Amino acid sequence: MSELNELYQDTILDHNKNPRNFRDIDDADKSADGKNPLCGDALRVYVKMENDVVSDVAFKGSGCAISKASASMMTQAVKGKNREQAQLLFDEFHKMVTGELDIESDDNSLGKLRVFAGVLEFPARVKCASLSWHTLNAALHDEGEISTE
Repeated sequence: MSELNELYQDTILDHNKNPRNFRDIDDADKSADGKNPLCGDALRVYVKMENDVVSDVAFKGSGCAISKASASMMTQAVKGKNREQAQLLFDEFHKMVTGELDIESDDNSLGKLRVFAGVLEFPARVKCASLSWHTLNAALHDEGEISTE
């Protein structure tokens, strides 16, 4: 097994078993619901903004290991970022999991999120990995609800 595949599996297992920021934010400024009806993943993303910075972000819901791990890592990645930086991470993550970004040769700010590059090999799992990101994007743009049908 390649080193990246092993890291991918370990990361997914860790964040699925112990998701970070898996909670409600009662005083969230923004929230959105995301659903993937094909596999049953469903979550709500909560965002608290201070000025133009994501001061707190969390999620609640249910889904497969990839969906939950991606949401967990997403919350860690965007906390403390301004809206523009969070949007850049969304764009880069989406491009990575859909094959539009080569993590080895294209400049990016994905860091640890690069472990999700492996979902590209499993097209049915791309929506699992990107659901929380699309939901975050919907929350930041006050869109309320998204579906990855």
